Amino acid sequence: MTSSPVDPLRLERTRRYIFLALLATLATAIHTVEYLFPTPAPWFRFGFANIFSVLALYLFDFRAAFTVTLTRIGFASLLLGRIFSPGFFLSLGGGLAAVALMSLACHLGKRYFSPIGVSVIGAVGHVFGQMLLAWLLLVQHPGLWSLFPFFLFFALVAGLINGFAADFLLQTIRRHPSFSEAPTNRPTESL
Repeated sequence: MTSSPVDPLRLERTRRYIFLALLATLATAIHTVEYLFPTPAPWFRFGFANIFSVLALYLFDFRAAFTVTLTRIGFASLLLGRIFSPGFFLSLGGGLAAVALMSLACHLGKRYFSPIGVSVIGAVGHVFGQMLLAWLLLVQHPGLWSLFPFFLFFALVAGLINGFAADFLLQTIRRHPSFSEAPTNRPTESL
């Protein structure tokens, strides 16, 4: 991007919108493609699209991560024909729980958690949110919770993989001229 004699706050806000649109688009594409592949276990996906929520959280703030997550879930469900299906609500519940826990971990323990740790916390939150919604909306049987350790193990592995990928991408993106110099006045508005 080139600079012009425009308001720096307006330029920063436009840059934010462009990068959030890019992150949301990439997350939607990966979510959609990942859905088309066979799963390693029933109802389990690696959640590679969550990498972009972690990027939005670290590059911008929690509102950006929520925006990327909600956009990804909404558009991918629309593209796959699953909008307002039980899978949509499970994905939405898991995604919101994941972003809430990642935001809390990032805000309260930024010096204790790297993007890898935040991703693992998000993966655990995603599984817990999905299990809770499945229990509340679909199967109100205590036996459902016997699957939790199995899903938790896969979530920890997926969270680690996604966290390493997010950490690598963060290091790469922060070398980009748009992020190499921290602007003096970041806008507080979000999408």
